[in-house]
Amino acid sequence: MAVIKPFKGIRPAKDKVKEVASRPYDVLNKEEAREEAKSKYSYLHVVKPEIDLPDDVNEYSDAVYQKGKENFFKLMDEKVLQQDNEEYLYIYAQTMNGKTQYGIVGCAAVQDYMNNVIKKHELTRKDKEQDRMNHVRVSGMNYEPVFFTYPAVKEIDDIVADVVKSEPEYDFVSEDNFGHHFWVIRDREKINRIVELYSKVPASYVADGHHRTAAAALVGNERKKNNPNHTGKEEYNYFLAVHFPAEQLSIIDYNRVVKDLNGLSEEEFFGKLNEAFDVTEKGSDVFKPEELHTFSMYLSGKWYSMKAKQGTYDDKDPIGVLDVTILYNHVLSGLLGIKDLRTDKRIDFVGGIRGLGELKRRVDNGEMKVAFALYPVSMDQLINIADTGNIMPPKTTWFEPKLRSGLIVHSLD
Repeated sequence: MAVIKPFKGIRPAKDKVKEVASRPYDVLNKEEAREEAKSKYSYLHVVKPEIDLPDDVNEYSDAVYQKGKENFFKLMDEKVLQQDNEEYLYIYAQTMNGKTQYGIVGCAAVQDYMNNVIKKHELTRKDKEQDRMNHVRVSGMNYEPVFFTYPAVKEIDDIVADVVKSEPEYDFVSEDNFGHHFWVIRDREKINRIVELYSKVPASYVADGHHRTAAAALVGNERKKNNPNHTGKEEYNYFLAVHFPAEQLSIIDYNRVVKDLNGLSEEEFFGKLNEAFDVTEKGSDVFKPEELHTFSMYLSGKWYSMKAKQGTYDDKDPIGVLDVTILYNHVLSGLLGIKDLRTDKRIDFVGGIRGLGELKRRVDNGEMKVAFALYPVSMDQLINIADTGNIMPPKTTWFEPKLRSGLIVHSLD
């Protein structure tokens, strides 16, 4: 059964919260982060501290981690960030396109990660895992929360609904037009009841942030092994997460752009494509797939519908039925020779939040040759894959809105 634990959050002063809050470290490159970190209080100076160092400094060097720590404690020294005096749970809600989702901010247990009570659906890359581990090791902090989901519990929902009737601690709209709302649960009875109810939840699921989850849990486990007086009550046994009921979340599309046709002419490419798909030209207007096993393709100024033929997928296989698998097997790998989605430089991935116009733009400007848009994976598919111990192919899920960084931090000490 899963654990959620109250903690003494480190949070921005009310009048500084909008200046501090930033997008997470992994959705921006260095140049974009420098542009967004206009305020000296921007949390990007903490989670992407390479923006404050010369360009020739390796982003994985110790100087980067030390700079992040220095920037964090400068915010603490200036009282821009302050720690609560008592252990609380918190509520972080986000609004996008008129829909609001409500997450409980509380610590997850390292042991739950090690015992697979916290379930994963993606593989992690060791270099990215080590990068986040070094941030945690050097700072002694979980700088950013991870994004978890769990099967909804009505009584927890009712408690949350009651708390959010009160005035929020923070309430602002970020530059991307998403609303961010934050409450502190100070009522000890409500806190204890949420902890009790959550202890009956069979599993938590990593929705977004697999590398941060792995890093936080592995550093906590390191500290346990290195402490001869370990009791199990230390704060390093826990890490920062926001827990959303699964029914409130939706996954958006995660699309692909490819540099070339692997030596095929367009005529040859279409001929081979027709073996696995019913291909229909849709013209110059953007075409968005509206059901599973139907894809959108943009090539040479035209959009096409690609409907996977029977026999190209296995409805009984939780991985084989996924559209990302169908596209990989019959197009990306089978036709275009892209075997490793994580390392092949001929392919790139575009989150659906950017719109299909971004696919068109990257093909029209000559950077890419062809683009593919997919129908999004469902939450039921994600949970089924995690429950069966399977792993999704890379770049399958995209969640929006992303958690804003800097709203709350957890100290391991």
